[in-house]
Amino acid sequence: MTTRPHILPHSPLSPGASILRGDSASASPVNPSDPAISVLTDFRHARPFSIESSATLEQVNARMIACGVRLLFVTDSANTLQGLVTYTDLFGEKPLQYIQEHGGNREQIEVHDIMTVFSRLESLRYTDVLEATVGDIAETIREIGRQHLLVSQMHSEHGETIVGMFSSTHIERRTGIRLELSARASTFADLERALT
Repeated sequence: MTTRPHILPHSPLSPGASILRGDSASASPVNPSDPAISVLTDFRHARPFSIESSATLEQVNARMIACGVRLLFVTDSANTLQGLVTYTDLFGEKPLQYIQEHGGNREQIEVHDIMTVFSRLESLRYTDVLEATVGDIAETIREIGRQHLLVSQMHSEHGETIVGMFSSTHIERRTGIRLELSARASTFADLERALT
């Protein structure tokens, strides 16, 4: 019997969350009914890449190209997670909006000016992911309207740790199904732009 995909619970990350690091893994085609874990980028097997919050957009782009990724975690000099920056952040509307609001030019913009800040990051619980299907993750991505979903796990020693990530692009590639992200407004500025 086929069960309908459902939206997984998601919540803000707890302060001081860290990123688990590891090696890389391979990819093969999957179906929506397959276990969600089959499309998880597991940081025990795939190394997450990061950049400091003071980096320029040119430095971010160069690092993404060098690492072959479209998302970088943003850290401070103590390697504490500050947020994340994506390819879309670099080449979407954010740099233009920043220039309109603050003046200057693209070369003066730093990562912290356009990144998704830590307080706006949400994660799925690893225990929920273990019980979920690829279809559940796809539906959650559609509902939340973000290209990436972080997965975290509580550890007695380190507190909450980011152990992996789901990517809409990776899921589309593995399933052959196009994910249409919802245009859910997440800030008053987003809502105002949507209404005008």
